[in-house]
Amino acid sequence: QVQVVESGGGSVQAGGSLRLSCAASGDSYSKYCVAWFRQAPGKEREGVATIREDGLPRYADFVKGRFTISKDNAKNTLDLQMNSLKPEDTAMYYCAAEALDPSGLCHQHFEYWGQGILVTVSS
Repeated sequence: QVQVVESGGGSVQAGGSLRLSCAASGDSYSKYCVAWFRQAPGKEREGVATIREDGLPRYADFVKGRFTISKDNAKNTLDLQMNSLKPEDTAMYYCAAEALDPSGLCHQHFEYWGQGILVTVSS
């Protein structure tokens, strides 16, 4: 099974950029759907972006045009480039992976999670 570890968080002023990375070990990202989630203080966890079995990225409306998700199966890394950051983007960010089923499909039931990394955006 895969283990995933996030890196790259930190503090930035509004309008700035950060790049998060999630390194996988124990298995190849090529066998998984992957996603980034976030959870702000006092709020529920929400999906930010995902790459599903078709390899296409999908984004939550609140990050469209600002964030870019990318996966490098050769390097076994998953990145989230975050531009034009807003104070409301402040949250713990988590990468997650779900193994493809025998049919090569995912079901949005993410089994493997990183420990999370903090992103703070100041106004």
